[in-house]
Amino acid sequence: MTSVIVSSPFVAPGNKLRRLMLQVIIALLPGTLAYAWHFGPGVIINIVLAVLFALVFEAGILKLRAKPVMPHLADYSAVVAAWLFALCLPMHSPWWLVLIGVGFTMIAGKHLYGGLGFNPFNPAMVGYVVLLISFPREMTTWYLPASVSGETLSLTDALRYSFGNVDIGQWDALSSATPLDQVKTAVGQSISISEIRTSPVFGEFGGKGWEWIALGWFIGGLWLLLTRTIRWHIPAALLGGVLGMATLFYLVDPEIYASPLFHLLSGAVVIGAFFIATDPVTAATTDMGRVVYGFLIGVLIYIIRVWGGYPDGVAFAVLLANMCVPLIDYYTQPRTYGEK
Repeated sequence: MTSVIVSSPFVAPGNKLRRLMLQVIIALLPGTLAYAWHFGPGVIINIVLAVLFALVFEAGILKLRAKPVMPHLADYSAVVAAWLFALCLPMHSPWWLVLIGVGFTMIAGKHLYGGLGFNPFNPAMVGYVVLLISFPREMTTWYLPASVSGETLSLTDALRYSFGNVDIGQWDALSSATPLDQVKTAVGQSISISEIRTSPVFGEFGGKGWEWIALGWFIGGLWLLLTRTIRWHIPAALLGGVLGMATLFYLVDPEIYASPLFHLLSGAVVIGAFFIATDPVTAATTDMGRVVYGFLIGVLIYIIRVWGGYPDGVAFAVLLANMCVPLIDYYTQPRTYGEK
């Protein structure tokens, strides 16, 4: 009798990396389209530039490492990382800002550790945090949704803006702090939540426009769950962590602490829960570990938003949780079969 020995990884044929990445790209479409609808074509320009830069960086680094180029480009992992990174940027960002951020995403976030599968930190969040710390002015220049400003930049103006061939001062009236930033600033100045929410940038529950974008991410997240591209543990635990903390403090004083729905529907919580924290390389691997990991990110997001120096906090929370993954996995290993 002949025995056949098969080694890992034990992956079903239908779950190849390229197919998984394509599922993620499909899932990103509803939120991306809602983003472009409310804030204009600058979002699409950021994505196109980021993807092109990422593919160039990926090909160049693979050449330097004497690795085959086309198989790695064809798995779409660089496209997904660049797309997620671009969605974190202000909707009208100069081309050089995208270039620098993608460079850190692909080099420092991915290939510095040996490439896909070896990176301990989420690559897109590495690139974003580098830009946030290095270029605070460019990274905090956000634009009002069309429903508030009454207009958005045309595709031509957005391209001119991105490539620096126009005086941006003429569009200052379209720019504003994000709803999260406005709440954080107002509370720091002893202005109540009910007073600041009279601003036109706020919708029924969260930031105007941002509510619909969050709904797009949620629809995409459900698609990922239905196709079994991701599992439920991390999204449920992360959202539970944010909502649990927000509910607790909102009940203490609703004039100082924003409502749970505001935290859920403003900023990057939903895209973080379904698309960023669920990165299979940098997330925890055990079922209990995924719950702990997701809940930790949710709690950290709320802590950074309310008491930290940054109004959103998703990127920092994910990177801090990435550091804890080895420890989380070590203490959440399932019981060995047969062990009492």
